[in-house]
Amino acid sequence: MDSRTSTRQVKEGDGWRLGWNPESEPFVGLVGGAGWAIELTREEWQDFCRLVLQLAETLEQMSHELMDEERICCDVESDRLWLEAEGYPHAYELHIILRQGRRAEGTWAAEAVPGLVQASQTLHLF
Repeated sequence: MDSRTSTRQVKEGDGWRLGWNPESEPFVGLVGGAGWAIELTREEWQDFCRLVLQLAETLEQMSHELMDEERICCDVESDRLWLEAEGYPHAYELHIILRQGRRAEGTWAAEAVPGLVQASQTLHLF
């Protein structure tokens, strides 16, 4: 078996796709949605996984402070990328913008976000 095949991973669900291939420097990660995809460097990928979890945890905490019909907009960022959640704490769109070097952006629909968040924390990185 080729070691490249055994280290490459792709997870996808309705409206989202994540990939990891440590043999594919400089772009080892992939994030994608319906009709779009962006390759990420190792550092961008690490920021993405950390920030998407931070954003999900923040929205979960805020959900206890908001009324059911209240919408929210919340963002997190690093030097490399920016993420924004917009909607309700239990159902929000997620927007990504790369901030260094090449420029790219994409949006995941609210229905895609729960699977995306879960997969971003389970995709084997090293």
